[in-house]
Amino acid sequence: MSITSLDGKRFASMVAMGAAHLSAHADMVDALNVFPVPDGDTGTNMNLSMTSGAKEVQQNTSSHFGKTAASLSKGLLMGARGNSGVILSQLFRGFSKAVENKMEVTSVELAQAFEAGVETAYKAVMKPVEGTILTVAKEAAKKAVHFSESQTDVIAVMEALVEEARASLARTPDHLPVLKEVGVVDSGGQGLLLVYEGFLAELKGEGLPENAGIMISMDELVSAEHHKSVQSFMDTADIEFGYCTEFMVRFEEDKVKNNPFSEEKFRADLSKYGDSLLVIADDEIAKVHIHSEQPGEVLTYGQQYGSLINMKIENMRQQHSNIIDRPNKVPAAAAVQTEKQEIGIVAVCMGEGVAKLFESIGASVVIEGGQTMNPSTEDIVKAIEEVNANKVIILPNNKNIIMAAEQAAQVGKTEAVVIPSKTVPQGMTSLLAYNPEADLEENKSAMTAALAHVKTGQITFAVRDTNIDGIEIAKGDFMGIADGKILLTDKNKINAAKQLLQAMLDEESEIITIIYGEDASQEEADEIAHFIEEHFEEAEVEIHSGGQPLYSFILAVE
Repeated sequence: MSITSLDGKRFASMVAMGAAHLSAHADMVDALNVFPVPDGDTGTNMNLSMTSGAKEVQQNTSSHFGKTAASLSKGLLMGARGNSGVILSQLFRGFSKAVENKMEVTSVELAQAFEAGVETAYKAVMKPVEGTILTVAKEAAKKAVHFSESQTDVIAVMEALVEEARASLARTPDHLPVLKEVGVVDSGGQGLLLVYEGFLAELKGEGLPENAGIMISMDELVSAEHHKSVQSFMDTADIEFGYCTEFMVRFEEDKVKNNPFSEEKFRADLSKYGDSLLVIADDEIAKVHIHSEQPGEVLTYGQQYGSLINMKIENMRQQHSNIIDRPNKVPAAAAVQTEKQEIGIVAVCMGEGVAKLFESIGASVVIEGGQTMNPSTEDIVKAIEEVNANKVIILPNNKNIIMAAEQAAQVGKTEAVVIPSKTVPQGMTSLLAYNPEADLEENKSAMTAALAHVKTGQITFAVRDTNIDGIEIAKGDFMGIADGKILLTDKNKINAAKQLLQAMLDEESEIITIIYGEDASQEEADEIAHFIEEHFEEAEVEIHSGGQPLYSFILAVE
């Protein structure tokens, strides 16, 4: 059987099959992502994202290929959860743009659409890391494009895509040594391969493959979560570029007529002036955020395309050197006020006690979510709408929620910004830096700067035997994690907490907050507090019942 073109209805069937195949193996993808902390969620995130896309396609199936692809893109965008879900949504956003005017697509056009998706996804990630879902998507698309040059059969091209995706996935440990260290492949790439396999199965009229795309047996599964910590490792800790520069360019016809705007060129040119670059553009406006040493030159460059509006330049070195006062907060009654606020705050966390903590220091709306349950883009958009405010600040409090939060900030009707808080302590410290008298951009700068003023410690348990960074970890051991890095293990969670605190505390440590989870008690927290008072007499200790799952204790050191 040979197929030379695809219409929208056939593509809708492919989407349904791809979503079903991913759903059937979501737990397996989660298991790849176990770290060995029980926070594996890549499979769950990708499954929920793809399910949202498939649902949108089912409701809006068209014989027009471009319209069906647009429905998939819309559904993925609104359902995207976690980094893996957001990247998946960007892959098919670029895919849909490439075919938006196509009633049907040929093998060449299909391969080119996959490649266009890769370009869009790479642009969405400011510091792409090879050895992840991005690499698998890129290498598979490249093979499909090359194969389509001499092959008109859509099935054959799809087979080439799947074959190379499988081979690329097997190579991911060569890109990321930590994957090789624990003996697994990238979990996001595994999820993408499952989707592609579902597409191919539908085209060939076959049932879903049971194990074809699974690169490792369940008995062999160890953590693949480390690729996220690689991304975290690449975050800039020192301030190399001192001025946080933000502005918008409103395009002017006379300027872009002689100098046509290209988002890709615009981004590439601006990247020479600094880092932390974000460019979002449509037909009328380009919005820019960049950390630079030459903000004036950045503004001058932007001005060649139109007029500058909403300009803001902050000296980040000065912000980091200042001690941020902690203003008194009005408790959570603000969340139910009838008068519209100027700025509201959305926070994401798990545990009833943790939620109450965020509400008590000023959060307007708290969304339940965390390591094993990431809220979707749509969940965050709804929370933004729920806040009775003209502008909103979002605290994701988990590194795997940041991308979904940023996407929600872009698509929501209310102006919103994201503070990239990766942990509950970071979120709380950032929220305490909020100043109701300041405007949105001033608060964004101050709250982001505050993230550097807190260390995060976590005590959790291992779900399997493994070896990470030379540390032997046995199933059931309690692990001490400092700012995302496993430092120690112990059979006893209290001993693990004490050892972790000894590693984290120094002469400058002033306030230690202990948040105990659902598997810990007030008495155990008191024992840890007594240990701190004995060994670090100058430190002030606060204890709260968080009720959070997974983590026996969350420790904040300021």
